[in-house]
Amino acid sequence: MTIPPAVLAAWGAESARITPIEIGLINLTFRVDRPEGAIALQRLHPIFAGEVNLDIDAITTQLERAGMITPRPVPTKDGALWIDHDGVWRALTWLEGRVHTELRSAGIARAAGALVGRFHRALEHVEHRFHFTRPGAHDTARHLAKLDAALASESPHVIEARPIAEAILAHARELAPLATTRTRIIHGDLKISNVLFDEPGAEARALLDLDTMAHGIVAHEIGDALRSWCNPGGESAEDARVDPAIFEGALEGWSTSMRGALDDDEIASIVPGFETISLELAMRFATDAIEDRYFGWDRARYASRVEHDRVRARSQLALARSVRSHRSELEAIVARCFR
Repeated sequence: MTIPPAVLAAWGAESARITPIEIGLINLTFRVDRPEGAIALQRLHPIFAGEVNLDIDAITTQLERAGMITPRPVPTKDGALWIDHDGVWRALTWLEGRVHTELRSAGIARAAGALVGRFHRALEHVEHRFHFTRPGAHDTARHLAKLDAALASESPHVIEARPIAEAILAHARELAPLATTRTRIIHGDLKISNVLFDEPGAEARALLDLDTMAHGIVAHEIGDALRSWCNPGGESAEDARVDPAIFEGALEGWSTSMRGALDDDEIASIVPGFETISLELAMRFATDAIEDRYFGWDRARYASRVEHDRVRARSQLALARSVRSHRSELEAIVARCFR
């Protein structure tokens, strides 16, 4: 899509060079090169209200005070943090670097984990009341109910999605609920493409896509990171599996900051969280394979969103099964990292 002239004018970017950024499943993102410097201009997905930018402004202020590099909101010429114009638009400072869409190195995982640990410690004692929240983002029972309801719908995609959906539901019936642990400020979406690295790609610089920050638990936060980082094939690999070496690298990096900051219940929740979040994403992809309305998809490789969703649902189920089969080995790694 093109950026409306009124949006460009709000940030003084009428004559700027504009480059679409293809990575990302939710928000639309453009690099906008203005004379005074580049910005990341985004139209937010409708699940996010404009008030989320108040949270980003407050928390990134705290991160900067702690010495961390972070995207910062760029106000409009009128001083607003966002505008409404056929959706919510906002701008963030552009940070140079590169992102990985897949992670195949324990060293990269270690660098990403260390950055995430610094993020968590920087916010450990910060008190913030969120202006925008998404209740139920990791409500596994709710995602199961949505998948059940989608299977009972009259969507033309039910027949093709049913085999993977029923396999996901069968795995979920054997899944124990996650333990209740204390909450902390979390990023909320630590897939590897939300970690910015330096140009060589080995040193983690900053966390991106901060719309999902919230109060949450370690099992959800680190479970989601491990789900993304420890599957070398990526989300569209139907033979997805956990790589124990990458898992160990990620936890070694994270534990450099978090050792001593977690209680025993949080530590014990790491591997169950990994399996649960993998399966939860499988549920979400399977639901969208029926409803055909939410996730972005790779148009170069797939004929439709629902086709890509079915592949991703099978991938995440395979990953959940792999975590379950490697559970003893993964728990031993956790014990070594946090002893």
